[in-house]
Amino acid sequence: MSDFVMWGALVLGLVNAVLLVFLLTRKADTAAQEAQVQAQAQARLAEQQAQQTRQQALLMHINTRTEALATDLRRDISDSGREARKELANNLAAFQQALVQQAAEATRTQNTQIDAFGQQLAMLQKTLSDTLSHQLNSLSESNVRRMSEIRETLDAQLAQLQTSNAAKLDEMRATVDEKLQNTLQTRLGESFKQVADRLEQVHKGLGEMQTLAQGVGDLKHLLTNVKTRGIFGEAQLAGLLEQVFVPDQYAAQVVTRPGSKNVVDFAIKLPGKSDSGEPLWLPIDAKFPNEDYERLLDAQSRADVVAAEVAGRALEQRIRLEARSISEKYVEPPYTTDFAILFLPTEGLYAEVLRRPGLMESLQRDCRVTLAGPTTLLAMLSSLQMGFRTLALEKRSSEVWQVLGAVKTEFGKFGDVLAKVKAQTETVLKTLDSAQTRSRAMGRALKTVEALPDTQAQSLIALDKDFDAAEGSPLA
Repeated sequence: MSDFVMWGALVLGLVNAVLLVFLLTRKADTAAQEAQVQAQAQARLAEQQAQQTRQQALLMHINTRTEALATDLRRDISDSGREARKELANNLAAFQQALVQQAAEATRTQNTQIDAFGQQLAMLQKTLSDTLSHQLNSLSESNVRRMSEIRETLDAQLAQLQTSNAAKLDEMRATVDEKLQNTLQTRLGESFKQVADRLEQVHKGLGEMQTLAQGVGDLKHLLTNVKTRGIFGEAQLAGLLEQVFVPDQYAAQVVTRPGSKNVVDFAIKLPGKSDSGEPLWLPIDAKFPNEDYERLLDAQSRADVVAAEVAGRALEQRIRLEARSISEKYVEPPYTTDFAILFLPTEGLYAEVLRRPGLMESLQRDCRVTLAGPTTLLAMLSSLQMGFRTLALEKRSSEVWQVLGAVKTEFGKFGDVLAKVKAQTETVLKTLDSAQTRSRAMGRALKTVEALPDTQAQSLIALDKDFDAAEGSPLA
């Protein structure tokens, strides 16, 4: 209420201020009118003050009345709440009592129903038990009858099966005996035939062995000739050289010492030239001291130690003489290498010479001659061939580098051409993608159009070759 009074006074003050401003703004015609206006303003102000006093008294009366009404309202609300709580408590008590009574009555009803259901269940169980017992007895009796019938049927079938099996076994035994007899006869006949064939093959083999023994004897007789043995060693040496080198890399019957008439069996042309411009030779001479080697083998086969030792020393002496002869006849630096190779044409002879202690080292040191068998010489020749190829590659290395430089230049140009091809290919791919997009768009647009048969479509639209001919005819 105090706020209401304050706002009212404020409004009245504003009204008075507005009136005073209005009075001041007006032009006064006469002093009498001003005095009259002032008197009227004062009267109105007094009247407003009186009215404000009455309003304050009215507001005080309203406040008092409002407080009394609020007190009465609180009292009525408290009384009604108390009465409502009492009524609610009474209702809850009555509802609880009714629930208890209904629960007791429901319990009694359920007990009665359960008792009746128990009696019915007992009666049903008894009836079901009697029915099951009767059915089980009937089923047992029927099973016993069926089992007896099945047993009788099985006994009859087993007896019949045994009879048929005995008959079939007799037939099978007879068939097996007959087949075994036939198979045994066939196999024995084949075995005797194979034995006869093998004996015939053995007889033929013995004849061939006799012929071979005769040929070995002829070969042995042939190798007793010194010239023939020399030809055999030279032929084997020539075959090894042909396997490894080309004809320009070696020569036969070469005079390695200037002014000499002695010719070596074969000589290899090594890279490089002598002072006179002649090629540098590696002499290789083949020797086959078969008599001494045969005497050594014969003594070893007879287990004659003394004879074997004598034959071994004779073979060693023969090898030393041949090595000294090769060194004196064919080794002449700088026209040749400072060593030569003595080739022994059989592995057995080469192995026997190697077994002589210190012989290999003595020949290399004193005579500057290296011994070699067929396998050893082939390995040495292969090593020399690899050396020749290495030197040839070194000589051609500058040409290879020039070729590689030209290839590098052309490869750079090829990269530029490849880049242009890539750009053109990307352009073609983009054009194809655009054409495919347009084709799909035209297909979607023509989806609702009904397609014509092939013959009718060909008659309406010319083929590619017809279209090309039609286009080419004006140009012609």
